Amino acid sequence: MKTDIVIVGCGVSGLFAALNLPKDKRITVITKSLAEECDSYLAQGGICVQRDENDFWPFYTDTQQAGHFECDPLSVKTMIGRSREIINDLISFGVEFEKRDGELSYTKEGAHSKPRILYSADKTGEAITSKLLSAVRGRDNITLIEYTAAVDLITDRDLCRGVVCRDKDGSYFGISADYTVLATGGIGGLFEHSTNYPHLTGDGLAFSIGHGVRLKNIDYIQIHPTTLYTKNKGRSFLISESVRGEGAILLDKNGNRFTDELQPRDVVTNAIYSQMELDGTDFVYLSLAPIPKEEILTHFPTIYKRCLEEGYDITKEPVPVVPAQHYFMGGIAVDQKSRTDKARLYAVGETACNGVHGKNRLASNSLLESLVFAKAAAEDITLGYSALPDGDEPEIFPEKYENCDVKYKNLVLSAIEKEKKRI
Repeated sequence: MKTDIVIVGCGVSGLFAALNLPKDKRITVITKSLAEECDSYLAQGGICVQRDENDFWPFYTDTQQAGHFECDPLSVKTMIGRSREIINDLISFGVEFEKRDGELSYTKEGAHSKPRILYSADKTGEAITSKLLSAVRGRDNITLIEYTAAVDLITDRDLCRGVVCRDKDGSYFGISADYTVLATGGIGGLFEHSTNYPHLTGDGLAFSIGHGVRLKNIDYIQIHPTTLYTKNKGRSFLISESVRGEGAILLDKNGNRFTDELQPRDVVTNAIYSQMELDGTDFVYLSLAPIPKEEILTHFPTIYKRCLEEGYDITKEPVPVVPAQHYFMGGIAVDQKSRTDKARLYAVGETACNGVHGKNRLASNSLLESLVFAKAAAEDITLGYSALPDGDEPEIFPEKYENCDVKYKNLVLSAIEKEKKRI
């Protein structure tokens, strides 16, 4: 298959990159599962935005403090500086954020010094991703292929020339392209307990390791403090940071509050682990008692319903919670234009690392970061076409790629463990 640009993954970063590319280019988007089964759909809390000109440095400082001052300054400034532009783009695609008296409504989450988070009930990710997906499906120049996994990169000397894929029937085929964008998401599928979909297994990282593409901070893995405790197997259900931002508190087995719930995620997570060890329990409790019932039902309807299915009425009683793997701050090393160190290969979203998040991501920066740098990638690719030399198409021999994904098995986990030992 020949296309102009191939994008691997259809979360917000992959979709937004596609929508910001020229309409006269053929764009192919592939995804391992259903298009709707991406982590972007699962995002509950919201998306950060610089509220006004006075909020730039407070926003910058909050991000740096949460990231233990390891955040790349230029990347953070780029994200914040383009945040309002991105929100306007989303609104133009039909995304509806909560409003009060006709004005956008902002909420606050852990480690934020002020409310600066736009939201759509507790389904912000779905509200954004569904509109972008609808727009992608409405573009004649974009082809979306589901149940198709990328299993390797096609390289030609120092260039990336596309990807090798495996369809749902197990057949291998190549997609050659002028430019390739990896938007393969996180690594939650490598962990026993994660808020991620299980098919997100760091594929983009594996390709990069296999082709010598540089990675960065791959041991920086965020554990979310509050997921619903259950003995049932499967993906962990996230209880949004916004719940604590609106006043919910953490309690030990005796019903006593034991920490400041609005500290950075890693700090709260460590406090929970310490309390669990002290109490000899497998969980702590999250109480929404400080939040009015009407606010719970309108702002957190999904969380209310899911907890009710497990037998907990969060308007009347605390719910057991436990930390779980949630987000990957490391990834494929990229610059502020989302370029990797292999020509014509870009990486965006959770699989990429431009340094925005440092050692610990600030709540609700994920959607914003993904969108800002996905658009930056699309802009750079658009400029790149003006200087793209004419050349012969690379030869693709799908048979030589059969079972190539097997050789990448466990590459990501072993690389992470190696990095931890080095540090």
